[in-house]
Amino acid sequence: MPDFEPFITLTGSVANELLLFAAIGFLIGGIDDLVIDLIWFGRTAWRRLTARGRRLPDSLAALPPVEPGLIAVFVPAWREARVIGPMLKTALARFDHPSYRIYVGCYPNDRPTIDAAAAVAEADPRIRVVVLAQPGPTTKADCLNGLWRAMLSDEQADGRRVKAIVFHDAEDVVHSAELRIFDAMIGRFDLVQLPVLPLIDPQSQWVSGHYCDEFAESHGKGLIVREAMGAAVPAAGVGCAFSRDILARIAVEKGGLPFAADSLTEDYELGLRIAEMGGRGTFVSLPAEAGGRPVAIREHFPATFDDAVAQKARWMAGIALDGWDRLGWHGGWAERWMRLRDRRGPLAAVILFAGYVGLLALAVHYALVWVSGGVRAPLRPLMEALLLANSGLVIWRLAMRFGFVTRAYGWRQGLRAVPRAIVANVIAMFAARRAVARYLLTRREGRLVWDKTRHSFPDTVPAE
Repeated sequence: MPDFEPFITLTGSVANELLLFAAIGFLIGGIDDLVIDLIWFGRTAWRRLTARGRRLPDSLAALPPVEPGLIAVFVPAWREARVIGPMLKTALARFDHPSYRIYVGCYPNDRPTIDAAAAVAEADPRIRVVVLAQPGPTTKADCLNGLWRAMLSDEQADGRRVKAIVFHDAEDVVHSAELRIFDAMIGRFDLVQLPVLPLIDPQSQWVSGHYCDEFAESHGKGLIVREAMGAAVPAAGVGCAFSRDILARIAVEKGGLPFAADSLTEDYELGLRIAEMGGRGTFVSLPAEAGGRPVAIREHFPATFDDAVAQKARWMAGIALDGWDRLGWHGGWAERWMRLRDRRGPLAAVILFAGYVGLLALAVHYALVWVSGGVRAPLRPLMEALLLANSGLVIWRLAMRFGFVTRAYGWRQGLRAVPRAIVANVIAMFAARRAVARYLLTRREGRLVWDKTRHSFPDTVPAE
């Protein structure tokens, strides 16, 4: 029989070292998440028990009436011929607001998208197709700057000033009541973010479905806690509105245009910039009718593994890596804590990778011990304590995920969310590798392009 002893020793040592590193990382991250959970529980209980909580509006109808203002909806579009037409038709049919204009940003070398948007615009003057001067792709923020210029030109021609600018993507399913919420809240706040609830893709329950899990928890708890702690509310890029005045102030500071054309995540960055300037952001989860579902934006997220990795890599590179360079570390302890949480993605992926490789090494170790009849390497007492603590934190984490997903999508999706956490981890590890490579390439070449993913619009528009 071959001598397996050297391999048993090696695999045992590798497993112990990797699992120790991963276990310490998991413990720190788990405690961090647990504190956020406890803050959310405390805030929720306080609002339900105090007079302030009872004074909160329970529906859109309970918001104070305001004089309707002109709302500009910005929709940047690069190679979106498949979805832009249905999206615009749905928006026109759904938006319940007396005064709005939809600006669609297209590129001169993307004729299919121009034609699809123009076909809808011909029948409704509330749609303005803006063809940028330069060929695409540039960046999403650069396209938004083109829409900003067009809006300023229209203001001058019409003699009417826009009240708020709303962001939407070309694949979004809008909500009929969203513009009324933005109209009522802008003035009190400079940024208003509504919940985003990804649509369930029956053909991609695992890859596309993991976005449902993450947004259900992030927009059901994470943004609420950030606002409660006084940290900046980052914009999600869709279903968010900005006051025209705050964007004009940013434009003055940036030399004439409000959106950072050299940023991968201009939406996230805007939320933090607004807070740094003393502006106020808020996350609003409000039903259109008392007892109903919150007004939320729906859309399909990437359905394939490669597309999901590409999108997550762009987010990670823009927030965790580029954001560190561009935004630094400002604000009080709560703001710095939230930025640290935002930027932990690459390190978390390394910890996850170490944990999975460590488990694999441990499995090989036990297999060799079983085959050879040798003695397995004992776990260190510290490792045993860490594994026990982390097991409890993982169970808690999965229970929280189950709860938020169940509230948003029902118990069946809540149950799927538990094993889908593994899918999310694998996507995060691959995305981290791609994000670091993209970040290094961008720093070397100094040029950004719109690294977009393929989009789809639902054949049957879901009910609100």
